[in-house]
Amino acid sequence: MRSIDLTAASWRKSSYSNQDGGACVEVSDDFAAVVPVRDSKVPHGPVLVFPVGGWNSFVSVIGNGQLSD
Repeated sequence: MRSIDLTAASWRKSSYSNQDGGACVEVSDDFAAVVPVRDSKVPHGPVLVFPVGGWNSFVSVIGNGQLSD
């Protein structure tokens, strides 16, 4: 697997993250083919990288309430 240089990536916090520091997910829109995702409470920690199509499908399922408990 090829590594991605994330040193200059700009990050945005999910609109569903609360301001109290809990459940904070950040994503970067700087890459055409992948979406890096990280925990905003651990900005220098691990990053998950998803193919754009997979990330878009995941966000759509969540947004439509199709994911059950």
